[in-house]
Amino acid sequence: MTAEPHTRPAPDAAEALTAAQQPRATAEQLGTLSVHPDVRVRSAVARHPNTPPHTLGLLSERFPEEVLSNPAMTLLRLARPHLLSEFPDVGVAALASLPAAPDWVIDAALRHESVSAVLAVARRKSLSAGRIRMLAGSGLWQVREAAAARADLPAELLSQLASDDDYDVRKAVALRDDVPEGLLAGLVRDAHSMVRAHVARRLDLPLPLMLLLADDDDSDVLSVLARRIDLPPQVRQTLMAHETEGVREASLQAWAVPQAWLSRAEQDPSPEVRAALARRPNLSPDMLLRLAQDEAETVRRALLERDDLPDEAVALLARAPEQDIRLHVASAMNLPEQAIDILMTDEDAAVRTVLAVRPDLGEARLLRLTKDANAEVRRATALSPQSSLAVLARLCTDANAGVRRAAALHALMSADQLALLAADLDAGVRLNVASRANLPGEWRERLSRDSNAVVAAQAKSGNQEEVQHFLQP
Repeated sequence: MTAEPHTRPAPDAAEALTAAQQPRATAEQLGTLSVHPDVRVRSAVARHPNTPPHTLGLLSERFPEEVLSNPAMTLLRLARPHLLSEFPDVGVAALASLPAAPDWVIDAALRHESVSAVLAVARRKSLSAGRIRMLAGSGLWQVREAAAARADLPAELLSQLASDDDYDVRKAVALRDDVPEGLLAGLVRDAHSMVRAHVARRLDLPLPLMLLLADDDDSDVLSVLARRIDLPPQVRQTLMAHETEGVREASLQAWAVPQAWLSRAEQDPSPEVRAALARRPNLSPDMLLRLAQDEAETVRRALLERDDLPDEAVALLARAPEQDIRLHVASAMNLPEQAIDILMTDEDAAVRTVLAVRPDLGEARLLRLTKDANAEVRRATALSPQSSLAVLARLCTDANAGVRRAAALHALMSADQLALLAADLDAGVRLNVASRANLPGEWRERLSRDSNAVVAAQAKSGNQEEVQHFLQP
């Protein structure tokens, strides 16, 4: 047999930190310590002059300041003029992102082949005009896009990027605050609809350009335009009656919409338009009630987002054909009595189960649910902090052992009920009784001799805790 090789366990943090700070630590030792789980050890390795370049590159992402302040960096740069080209791109990006990054790091990142390294330079707050020109002429569209968003972009580069081959770059130009109207006029006629849509978002969009966009044949552009609050009335009316439902829907998302348009939207053939109406603030109770009777599921779901529905509308949603909508209503706060009564007879047991743990259900309804045909519903009544002794009395004799087990955990329990459950035929029920801190000594003694070893051990353990209902906060 061959003996297993002996592997020395990793040193603890204090020992490893001491080793990483030793002036004569070897490159091999430092390479091993560079993956130590303690962050202080890895930081010390990043600062050590004997750490090899490859290891420094791996550490530069997490410890860029330590790597740059390493005393060996000057010599390494002389020996390896293209040092940072050997570093991982994330490490170069981390170095170039440092506010105090020296010029040689910024220039190396600017020439790096990875997008992330060059973008780290593009996102720096202050750059020379020469470096900005390099960014604007980059072969990477992501870099040109970042350059187009810079506040210090020279005017001549703005014109260059406004006609860039990539539409993402032109989009970035369209969102700038300092785009002259002449350039905007060109972007309004851009071949790509996303660029024109970005122009349509501008708060300071000149009126003549707004009118040009109103004649656009792309629904996405018109949808953006339809949300504006400064449209000429005739343009707004045209968009509200547009043949594309997405445009009509967007027109209802404007800050202010005339009442006549709301009434027209209520009769719109598109469910999406009516759903957009259902999301608008300050709708009248009568309109909300009518929307709650809408035949479209999309409209009913939109109403669930509101907290100002009249009771009659909530009651209508409680009868929705979609189970998840009824579940949403059943778990809502401040549910009107009418809606609760409707949901009490819901065909889905999951809905009735949610009702059973509502804090506002009341004893009468809880008693009704203790007779529910579904055991999950009956068990839920045992989990309700509102359950009374009358409710628990029914649950203690329930035919389903799971229901009785839940009842045995309830904080409110009479001595007679505890005695009944302590003698239950089901070991799970007796186990839950044995875990109670308020169990009379007579029954604890009896359960300690239970035929089930787990129940007996629990009764003897003395580890009982006051029962806390797990649904209570």
